[in-house]
Amino acid sequence: MLKLGSLKAFADGSLGSSTAWFFERYNQDTTTTGLAMDIVNNGELEKWAYEADRNHLQICTHAIGDKANSYMLDLYQDITNRNPQWDRRFRIEHAQHVKFEDIPRFATTKVIASVQPYHCIDDGVWAEKRIGPDRIKYTYPFRSFLDNGVLLCFGSDWTVAPLNPILGIYAAVTRRTLDDKNPDGWIPEQKITVEEAVKCYTINNAYASFEENIKGSIEKGKLADFTILNEDIFTIAPEKIKDVSVYMTILNGNVIYRK
Repeated sequence: MLKLGSLKAFADGSLGSSTAWFFERYNQDTTTTGLAMDIVNNGELEKWAYEADRNHLQICTHAIGDKANSYMLDLYQDITNRNPQWDRRFRIEHAQHVKFEDIPRFATTKVIASVQPYHCIDDGVWAEKRIGPDRIKYTYPFRSFLDNGVLLCFGSDWTVAPLNPILGIYAAVTRRTLDDKNPDGWIPEQKITVEEAVKCYTINNAYASFEENIKGSIEKGKLADFTILNEDIFTIAPEKIKDVSVYMTILNGNVIYRK
């Protein structure tokens, strides 16, 4: 069940270590704007990305800070303009802090925002201390991505965060931080619906991995991969989603787990 996937690179570091690459200095440490990776500074990432794309290899690049995301959008646009056309599906992994003016560029360049929603209820406990009240407004901007026609797919970032997608759906829908200090949601205007979150975990993920013809939805001709839950997450109160468990798992039409 293994297959060759995409090529991954790193444009910057992480918010927790103050190495995510921003336009402005950190509030908590005004000596730094974060770090671009050496392969960004020495031009190797650009060179490798052009070559990979010419060979029809998908490129997925880790970008956390707003400057890292802007840099990658610029690079992807340049590659699209200069390399021969094909069904490329650029991805930015995390797409964590994206200036509002850069969000529409994901759609125009057809860049997939590959994000991990659980991080928003974890980082939401402490992120404002790092970057201040203004920049957190465009942190994990799920609603803005969807409203601007961006293809949004969800993952876990396991082992850094829990593997359980139910918790990811709960995080995207409620944005209730782990310290329980945001019962109405951290940056609540960026909450999305359960239906949208499920789509991000299913058909959007299938598209992001060039598998939308065999995965992502239950229909004739596709793999019979799905789970049955012990409650209907579309009708229960959103804050109860985190307590939902899997009753049965079907893989390629075979029951491989039953509670």
